[in-house]
Amino acid sequence: MSSVPDRSEIDEEYTWDLESIYASDDDWEEAYETVSERIEDLASYEGRVTEDADTLLSVFELYEEVMRDVEMVAAYARMRRDEDTTDQHYQALTARSQSLVADAQSAASFIEPELQELTREEFDEMIEEEPDLETYDHYVDDVLRMKPHTRSAEVEELLAELSEVTGATGDVYNMLSNADMEFPTVEDPDGDAVEITQSNFTNLLKRPDREFRQQVYEGYFDEWESMRNTVATAYKNSVKADVKLARARNYDTAREATLDGPNVPVDVYDTLVDTVRDNHDKLHRHAELKREALDVDDLRMWDLYMPLTGDEGPDLEYDQAAEYVVDALEPLGEEYQSRVAEGLESRWVDVYENEGKQSGAYSGGTYDTQPFILMNYQDDVASMYTLAHELGHSMHSELTTDEQPYVYSSYEIFVAEVASTVNEALLTNHLLETVDDPEFRKAVLNEFLERVRSTLYRQTLFAEFEHEAHRLEEEGEPLTADRLDDLYQGLKADYYEPAVVDDRIAREWMRIPHFYRAFYVYQYATGISAALAITDRIFEDGETAAEDYLEFLRQGSREYPLELLQTAGVDMSSSEPIERALETYGDRLEEMESLLD
Repeated sequence: MSSVPDRSEIDEEYTWDLESIYASDDDWEEAYETVSERIEDLASYEGRVTEDADTLLSVFELYEEVMRDVEMVAAYARMRRDEDTTDQHYQALTARSQSLVADAQSAASFIEPELQELTREEFDEMIEEEPDLETYDHYVDDVLRMKPHTRSAEVEELLAELSEVTGATGDVYNMLSNADMEFPTVEDPDGDAVEITQSNFTNLLKRPDREFRQQVYEGYFDEWESMRNTVATAYKNSVKADVKLARARNYDTAREATLDGPNVPVDVYDTLVDTVRDNHDKLHRHAELKREALDVDDLRMWDLYMPLTGDEGPDLEYDQAAEYVVDALEPLGEEYQSRVAEGLESRWVDVYENEGKQSGAYSGGTYDTQPFILMNYQDDVASMYTLAHELGHSMHSELTTDEQPYVYSSYEIFVAEVASTVNEALLTNHLLETVDDPEFRKAVLNEFLERVRSTLYRQTLFAEFEHEAHRLEEEGEPLTADRLDDLYQGLKADYYEPAVVDDRIAREWMRIPHFYRAFYVYQYATGISAALAITDRIFEDGETAAEDYLEFLRQGSREYPLELLQTAGVDMSSSEPIERALETYGDRLEEMESLLD
């Protein structure tokens, strides 16, 4: 029998309040039908977008009204599905909502090509005629910037209609990994049967018994091996779609196309990879310290998640973790802190794992709803940090919604990962300053080191893998399962030189869902670098730096990402924040080493 509870067994207070969006599925159906009809209203403006200032403002306002409703319909369906990915009813609602999103994007696809017929001077003249258009100044600037990569209205409509198809490999992968794959049950040292899941896999690799960890590791990756050809085919076609869509928009590479969306220079990506590669020695020292702490001859892949303390760390119930997180946010001011506390009381968070639930964690919601956080809380320090992380995203959305119009509410991931990681860094500092228990302090310090290892180093490794996989496709090289395995295993050997890199770890790329959202993961690495720099500044300069950071959060997407981060005092066009983060990692590593001695 499964050790994972059914959703009906979870107390309501630990579930998110989706009824605050729609009280029932019937209300969702009514909203779906209403907005479906409104999508058709957009077509009346085709060919007329820029005929005069009043018309342009009307187009913007109608588009926003429609998309706000579409996003609510889609968010509700997706989150209901994520409660139990095997539920056919909510799978169907999600599919319908995805089609609705595609229909809305297709119906509005003429807007930006027609906007690009304007010159900057002509738009400035329209602002003089209709001052309310000034709200859209940065948006129009961004649209005009993309003119060389925007196709005709007909082609843009076709690309929008094809979005469901070009993104289908990610949907296939998610259903395979979350709903259809069945991982084995293994026996723990106490003789209890433990079911391996996507959510608990890394947590099981923190168990003290090494033989048990090996069984978990081998059983988990052997199940992936059974799906090897399917996953390789899915990923190959995902990469192909990225490359073809980039070429359709007149880009030389898929990476260039993806980074140009948020206006992030490709040099930022390369600087990250080069700087991290120059600092592999720190990661190698971490691995060697882990081997010494575990007192083993060889560090194996099933040892990598083990804490340096040699045990699972303290049990930490959710309510206590939430209290720690709220207390840690004091440097950001009473208003920020109290708003987080109120959110936790208002059922922002869907806390615990249940049968069929989407694995991992995320912060969701829309411009017109409260934030919603999906978690799979595991009663440990790592889960506490995940809570802090997702609350950072949620508060970013809340502050942006307070200050910005809808057009600037969907900030780029490049800056989003800063907000989440600042919360993590504040939590680390708070716990090290206030908790006396030496074992708990070791667990916190270990968590910091693991967060840097898994966020700065691991995500950069993933970034190298993605870049190389897309390069191979762009140069006509076949992306077979064997080729992808070899590529990943080689990178793993570079990054974890002191450890034994076996054949099973070559399949690890198969378990990374973010690969179906190309060139996404590098932003975790740049995000933690910027966040640690911002946190240092908050502790050095106090209220002034905290207010600069909050102003950064309030800006949403009002400016381009690198400009927004300059508001918070960080220059991500240089290697300095990355080097600073890696220096902090090295210092904490030395601190941990002395504690263990």
